[in-house]
Amino acid sequence: MNSTSKLFTFLIVATFFVSCKKSEPIEITGKDYQNGVDKVTEIMVHDIFSPPVASRIYAYPNIAAYEIMAQNNPNYQSLAGQIKHLSAIPKSNNENINYPLAALIAHMDVSKSVVFSEEMIEHYRDSLYAIWQNKNEGVFNASKEYGLEVSNFIKSWMDGDNYKQTRTMPKFTVITEDPSRWQPTPPAYMDGIEPHWNKIRTFVLDSSSQFKPVPPPAFSMEKDSDFYKELSEVYNTSERITAIGDASEEVQIAKFWDCNPYVSVTRGHLMFATKKITPGAHWMGIAEIACKTTNASFEDTVYTYTKTSIALFDGFISCWDEKYRSNLIRPETLINQHIDENWKPILQTPPFPEYSSGHSVVSGASATVLTDIFGDNFKFLDDTELPYGLPVRSFSSFKAAAQEAALSRMYGGIHYRAAIENGIGQGFNVGKLVNERLKMKVE
Repeated sequence: MNSTSKLFTFLIVATFFVSCKKSEPIEITGKDYQNGVDKVTEIMVHDIFSPPVASRIYAYPNIAAYEIMAQNNPNYQSLAGQIKHLSAIPKSNNENINYPLAALIAHMDVSKSVVFSEEMIEHYRDSLYAIWQNKNEGVFNASKEYGLEVSNFIKSWMDGDNYKQTRTMPKFTVITEDPSRWQPTPPAYMDGIEPHWNKIRTFVLDSSSQFKPVPPPAFSMEKDSDFYKELSEVYNTSERITAIGDASEEVQIAKFWDCNPYVSVTRGHLMFATKKITPGAHWMGIAEIACKTTNASFEDTVYTYTKTSIALFDGFISCWDEKYRSNLIRPETLINQHIDENWKPILQTPPFPEYSSGHSVVSGASATVLTDIFGDNFKFLDDTELPYGLPVRSFSSFKAAAQEAALSRMYGGIHYRAAIENGIGQGFNVGKLVNERLKMKVE
């Protein structure tokens, strides 16, 4: 065989192998989707988003992915019309579309539009694009085109939720003449965050005030009043458990459920923030644990994340509506003023009014939808806080975890009992409404 023939044969063989390589199937698993959501969580921690805003960052990308997935799977129903202001996404007749792939691409693209560090999403996305394109360029291109088309549709719908308008609304004004009103707390004395969050468009709630809780106990510093008794309970509980130290189960519970992205640390004249996940991120982590435990498919994973993030989103709107209505002062402020000027809570007090407890509300909402998906007695090991140096905790059910998360706010010294008990009830109501109104999976 001469050199020309050898070269020709080589080119034919090389072309054959390249063409085979370009025709590999692209399989997108539940784990791939979990990794994508984990990347978003990592970026949110890096960017230090507030808990309400973080819930928005989860919700819209998940809905984009879910709508694409439901488009091609008769076991799932579109949210169009169920979320009354959401219309049907565009359809495509391109037979080359890999719908799970398109869904993950849409998730990444919507996520990129709602975080600050876009380059972190881009780097992650491009590494995956290279793999998928190398496997099957035709399928990748068709799926990418459709995923981005749906992403643009969802982003356009998202832009109508009043978020951008709330960025320009006035800051919260502190009324110091009223002793019951919230005041900024140490060490950073930050302004109250997201005072206009109740103006954000809801998904399932009829209005932000649909599950308005009963008012907190009437403010009174009379020692026989219900309010003062609750204040004293916070102080006495803190004194009791801190006397034992970190060995105390209550202290461990408080720290496990801290989830405060605004923790500030002071070193001399230097103040810096330590980065943590939000309450919503913790519950998205629990959703991931449930999916891993059950070896959930791609479709069931997207369904679980989407339903949980919708409950979180509406839960924060419901809670923040009450926070800036009751505008109640935090225990730390009153204890320092009236009981012990040197007292500090175990957890750093978050920068917004006390009532109702945000973690209690969103824990109740999340636990309710996860129970609807996985059952009442779903046992799990919660390792969500391992990256932040906290040990694994075990729970007999999602609702047991929610109850502990709520009570952790008392142990942490940042909430009164009424905010905890009424808050988790508020969250249960939100979660129940999500279960009742959204018919997502065909049983």
